[in-house]
Amino acid sequence: MTEPSALPTNAAPAAARSLWRELVDAIRGTEADYTRIGMRRAVFLLAVPMVLELVMEATFAVVDIYFVGKLGASAVATVGLTETYLFLLYAIGIGLATAVTALVARRVGEKKSADAGLAAVQAIFIALLVSVPFALAGIFYARELLALMGADAWALEEGYRYTQWMLGGNAVIMLLFVINAVYRGAGDAAIAMRVLWIANGINMLLDPILIFGLGPIPAMGIEGAAIATNIGRSVGVAMQLWILFRGGKHIRAFGSQLVWDAKVALEIVRTSLGGIGQMIVAMTSWIFLMRILAEVGNDAVAGATIAVRIMMFTLMPAWGLSNAAATLVGQNLGAGQPARAESSVWLIGLYNMVFLLGVSVAYFLYYEQLMGIFTADAAVITIGGEWLRILSYSYFVYGWWMVSVQAFNGAGDTATPTKINLVFFWLIQIPLCWYLAVPLDWQHSGVFWGVFVTETCVGLFTLWLFSRGSWKSREL
Repeated sequence: MTEPSALPTNAAPAAARSLWRELVDAIRGTEADYTRIGMRRAVFLLAVPMVLELVMEATFAVVDIYFVGKLGASAVATVGLTETYLFLLYAIGIGLATAVTALVARRVGEKKSADAGLAAVQAIFIALLVSVPFALAGIFYARELLALMGADAWALEEGYRYTQWMLGGNAVIMLLFVINAVYRGAGDAAIAMRVLWIANGINMLLDPILIFGLGPIPAMGIEGAAIATNIGRSVGVAMQLWILFRGGKHIRAFGSQLVWDAKVALEIVRTSLGGIGQMIVAMTSWIFLMRILAEVGNDAVAGATIAVRIMMFTLMPAWGLSNAAATLVGQNLGAGQPARAESSVWLIGLYNMVFLLGVSVAYFLYYEQLMGIFTADAAVITIGGEWLRILSYSYFVYGWWMVSVQAFNGAGDTATPTKINLVFFWLIQIPLCWYLAVPLDWQHSGVFWGVFVTETCVGLFTLWLFSRGSWKSREL
């Protein structure tokens, strides 16, 4: 008779080996058909590289500002002012990426590999066209753009070179966004992860060398930071293109497809408008909220800023899971399996909810320690900690909202989330936060509770709308 203890003893190592193999496959990439393999395995293989990709992006942002910060407040301000213009570029890039992911995923699911490759090429053309006006403005009008934002004398005399490089070389930013979206839509999330790791790894290596100098390499100051970024991202784009035309595991483009196809390009542009709208609504609503907090005081702005940075970093795994939902929805709709597409969203939403419940507990119990990592100011810690605690009440809903929005996007229905965001964030959240903070004199607490109410409501409404299933009939 087998001893009861022998079963778990043998099973545990086997389970560990199986998990390790799946982890290796997720990082290495596989040729698995995500419309056929087990749903949990599909989610794991897609989500792991997507999470690691976002973690690297967050790490790069922290490291980059760390080195620039050693040059002084004016240098940091120059980076911030330049990013004000880059945010518009990011909105367009992410909007394009959303459309490209949906279109490529649909074609891969339909087993139309040639059409998927053609869509990738058209997306590259569009990204290059969009980058041209930003490049011209940055190269020839960098000083004027900084002056428009109220830059100081140092930025106008020295820092403008950073703006020239960042806006002038913005094509590599656009291409990184768009081509990695191609890989995610195709199911080659591991390739997108490796590209970003290499690009940002080179950037982080070159940052201190070019900023402060090393041996025969002169110190270039803030300009060196921009050059490092452009070199790292250019290497990443070269790697993307080489793999794309050589052939990834799920998608390949051919030289014969390097022609303009107006029909496919217009479909990408049309679908991307909703994604761009989503980003612009989110960005502008945040600007209005910061303006309300500015009326309360600098401590309120500082506390909210730090709290949001903590939130964005801790949300990386949740965004990775949500991006996996977009790929699975697109591919399964293309394969004519809407029921499987829907079940993938419910499964990922459950995972997201569980993860964010854990984050909520951390926010609620350790808000002072989390805020203390970034500031020693007691007032700032108190205000930021209050927002973290209030956010912790809504995260179980927020996780479902993230996944359901990406489900709409993955189906190619980018307009619906944009309309929802427009109503809840512009027409409800901003007036509600202002009313609670100013007329009712709740101050920063009014803004925080206004955000809690609207984001809980928008999460529940978006999930209800998703459950109705109209997205399943979206044609691309």
